[in-house]
Amino acid sequence: MKKIYLFCDQGMSTSMLAKKMQDIGELHNLPIEVKAYSIKILEKTMEEKNPDCVLLGPQVRHLFEDTKRRLENYDVPIGVIDSVDYGMMDGEKVLKKAILLMKNHKKKGE
Repeated sequence: MKKIYLFCDQGMSTSMLAKKMQDIGELHNLPIEVKAYSIKILEKTMEEKNPDCVLLGPQVRHLFEDTKRRLENYDVPIGVIDSVDYGMMDGEKVLKKAILLMKNHKKKGE
């Protein structure tokens, strides 16, 4: 099972998108877990849950470089959710981008 975790300021607004992504995954029988968390507990979540992909909500996109630095010891792809996809709560589009991000990250590591 692949774990895709979304991070924003409080983890509240991204939880709606995470649910939509999870629903799409289940509809297509994809072995995924999509959850949302506060960026304030990023390291704790990484240590305890070991996600396969980290996505930042557009409201914390300014923390992207800092997040990459904080997670440099983890072999995990990090992306920022497109603000239009986020605003539309387009779970399918965001899920597809997360899967592509993980595939491209895996190819780089081969």
